[in-house]
Amino acid sequence: MHPFSYARPQDVKTALDELTAEPTHTAKFIAGGTNLIDLMKENVERPGRLVDINWLPLATITDTEGGGLRLGALVTNADTAYNEQVIARYPLLSQTILAGASPQLRNMATNGGNLFQRNRCFYFYDRATPCNKRQPGSGCGALNGYNRIHAILGTESSANSPQCIATHPSDMCVALAALEAVVRVTGPNGERTIPMADFHRLPGDEPQYDNTLQPDELVTAIDLPAKGFPDYHTYLKLRDRASYAFALVSVAVGLELDGDTITDARLALGGVAHKPWRRPEAEALLIGKPTTKENYSRAAESLLEGAQGFGHNTFKIELAKRAIVRALGIAARQEPTE
Repeated sequence: MHPFSYARPQDVKTALDELTAEPTHTAKFIAGGTNLIDLMKENVERPGRLVDINWLPLATITDTEGGGLRLGALVTNADTAYNEQVIARYPLLSQTILAGASPQLRNMATNGGNLFQRNRCFYFYDRATPCNKRQPGSGCGALNGYNRIHAILGTESSANSPQCIATHPSDMCVALAALEAVVRVTGPNGERTIPMADFHRLPGDEPQYDNTLQPDELVTAIDLPAKGFPDYHTYLKLRDRASYAFALVSVAVGLELDGDTITDARLALGGVAHKPWRRPEAEALLIGKPTTKENYSRAAESLLEGAQGFGHNTFKIELAKRAIVRALGIAARQEPTE
């Protein structure tokens, strides 16, 4: 294990100071540690200092003035999924969290930490292989390797040659994208908010960066807007085994219906890109339309526009289209959940 120092601040300002004071600028925040510790064991992450934020006052779920709900960054995934207000007002989020990981992991993992899960690309974890995300400029082992779990959307770079085809692994973030949640952060210049659509980024020419958070900032909470789609929703996760597996393709759906007419729609995909994948144009194709498979298929075609397979993962394109149609039918209560 690479040696590192350790700090346990009691407030946000001290935590930020502890992060930026580390002389090699390799300090990392740690809370549940369910991903970071694994990466340290594999020598993929080698922080010079760990700033343990578990004692910060960020572990509550409270109402917001706008009628939404504020999820503290340090509330565990399990406590969020089983919170009465989350279940009643945002059942899509509760369902999605419970589709991810194992009960033991959900008891440790935090809401803030869930945003920072690194991708599960084999080549990212294997230091003997090239990886532009782990070592920029070294190449991408997955492009011509075994890429069954990899991305089919958003992989283009400015040179028209993908530099990274890894996928974002979080289930929770797919629901947060569909719900249009907002991430609250604090840094040396004060507080700011980042819409979920802008928090994670595509690899482009800088695949080493997963998100748009500045290196001296801390996530303090996630705000859910008032609209939670409690009546018509679903999270469909397709994976290689029934539990404790990352999604090959997942679909988060929130609908509002007037009879059999769709009056509002949200669609987000997981397991297909470097970030949760949304395309408002696809959702617009559903609004004002009847709940038919033909309309679902048009939205699916739009959402998968530009999808590209790399051999082993080409099957995901058709799988995602079929999953979208099925998920919309489940959300509209036209199909069974199993």
